[in-house]
Amino acid sequence: MREMGSILVRYAEMALKSRSVRKRFESILVDNLMSSLVNAGLEGLIATEYGRIFVEVEDPVRASRALSRVFGVSSVSSVIRCPGEMEEMKRKIADFSKPLLKEGQSFAVRARRTGDHPFTSMDLGRELGSAVFLANEEKGVKVDLTDPDVEVFAEVRERKAYIFSAYIPGPGGLPLGSQGKVVVLLEQERDALAAWLIMKRGCRAIALGREDSAAAKLLRAWDPTLKVSSAMDLAEALKRHKALAAVFGYTLADFEKIKEVNLPVPAFFPLVGMDYKEIEERLERIRA
Repeated sequence: MREMGSILVRYAEMALKSRSVRKRFESILVDNLMSSLVNAGLEGLIATEYGRIFVEVEDPVRASRALSRVFGVSSVSSVIRCPGEMEEMKRKIADFSKPLLKEGQSFAVRARRTGDHPFTSMDLGRELGSAVFLANEEKGVKVDLTDPDVEVFAEVRERKAYIFSAYIPGPGGLPLGSQGKVVVLLEQERDALAAWLIMKRGCRAIALGREDSAAAKLLRAWDPTLKVSSAMDLAEALKRHKALAAVFGYTLADFEKIKEVNLPVPAFFPLVGMDYKEIEERLERIRA
């Protein structure tokens, strides 16, 4: 059996909610994270600690990519964990840095802490930076806090520390399913972008379009459970799925079509303020 690796999952907007709402959203997010792992063919253990979520998996690289596509996640990092004691952290970060730093490269240690400790964040950064330097001194490495070749991060939370070398950004927003359902008219990729923007606000989308379309494929990368139907019209879909709104990928150039929309629920047009270039740039980001 392969050794398990740890992934730190962060959320941002959820942390602004009241305690009861945050707890409910966190529970939904954990379920979505687990579904994402299952869909990627991975097994893992998920635990929550101090406003952070930790995932234990055998393949942190594949898992990190899967988890970074879960709405509500602001970023993920593959981490090593250790006690938040200075000498132990220095030993761990020194060992961690050796494979990262090559001959003549510059580095920076970015350290932060939360809780009660006998050291400040400045002390932490200085001590850990010194440990990395001494561990790689023979390579001729140097410290550069402005534009380093390699960054090493240390996050100390209460009595535990987490050391890592990269943040993988997530979509942010709210967990999928924390809000109501919407129906999206899915004809082209820009419709998928409109749906994606609403899904980021926690709404689960029901798509009307072709199952094998590029737009459906794009959205399914973000919601593997996406329902796509070509057999229903919009009014029927709204009623059957008890959807709270309809979503369209219309832009200002489609103003005549927008005027013709007449539904018993709100209609959202998330792209109406975007030009062609911005739409393509955003599409490129969610295709990746």
